[in-house]
Amino acid sequence: MNRGLRFEIAGAEGPRRYFEALTRDRLAHAYLFTGPRGVGKKTFARRLAQSLLCRAEKETVLGYDGTCASCVLFADANTRHPDFLEHEGILKIGAADEGSAFADEDGLSARDIVRQMAMQSYSGGMRVLLLGDVEFATQHAANALLKFLEEPPSGVVLLLTTATPDRLLPTIRSRLVELRFGPLAESAIRSMLEREGVPADRAARAARASGGSMTTAREIAAGENGLRAEIVRWFAAVVRGVTPEESWVTRETLDEGLSVVKVLARDWIARSLAGDAVAPLAVDAERDLAGLPACDPRQAEALLATLDYAQRLAGTNVPPSMIGEMLRMQITAASGYQRARKATSS
Repeated sequence: MNRGLRFEIAGAEGPRRYFEALTRDRLAHAYLFTGPRGVGKKTFARRLAQSLLCRAEKETVLGYDGTCASCVLFADANTRHPDFLEHEGILKIGAADEGSAFADEDGLSARDIVRQMAMQSYSGGMRVLLLGDVEFATQHAANALLKFLEEPPSGVVLLLTTATPDRLLPTIRSRLVELRFGPLAESAIRSMLEREGVPADRAARAARASGGSMTTAREIAAGENGLRAEIVRWFAAVVRGVTPEESWVTRETLDEGLSVVKVLARDWIARSLAGDAVAPLAVDAERDLAGLPACDPRQAEALLATLDYAQRLAGTNVPPSMIGEMLRMQITAASGYQRARKATSS
């Protein structure tokens, strides 16, 4: 990277090396950043957008000076860079007769994006679009973006991030340069939590249980609130033979929730078979798992297989509620309550 420039991001060594060696004339028109939730995909994309729009001279595309007029806009939370558009989450198709302007990024549709990206840059340079955690409400919305990718205007770079790349249309994915983001190092997560004011002991515990996800680490450090805590309580209740409400089983939270359940199931099985000889992965859930009935060894393999199957189904159109119910039944079977009820009834 050129002297005087910076690129403030944790982890992402592979993507960073890729862009550090990339010159502007070799820049593709669209990139897909994949990897688990909370590993910095959107943060990297925003820093890359700032690098691409930074007015400082540089040999490769990565790095920004933080002081130019463009960087000042990125630094101010109350302003929006006119050549940087960002939308997060589900993308709808949009009405065909809508105007060319848009009120804010939350209201962007696929047609808005196509229209906006066809316009000239305000600064005379590039335009960058970030679609974070992208999902498409309908195939029509996906097709609208596909048309844009088939004939991209010059000077436009599209950045997509997702933890579930298999949900993207193959025709869209094939037109993107895909870069994989791995889990963050435990030390990096601990340092970031401490800089955010989390006490050192709590930061260390959260980092150890995070699985390399900064988002998960923040949830653990926050305590009893959040999706992860809800899933831990749900899992413990199911193992005890209760049928709790599966409010975490939604299209938006299913992938993340299944990843948490998989870790909890692994710890529960390990504790049942080997006691304390195996260190838990979900250290924040140790107390919740400690008092649970033991897992039936004959059902352990079936439970793990069901979890793998559920993760595959999560990328399809199968209703999340059906996946959640399938998982609850298998956990109940592994806990022995199903057999106990049969024995009582007989």
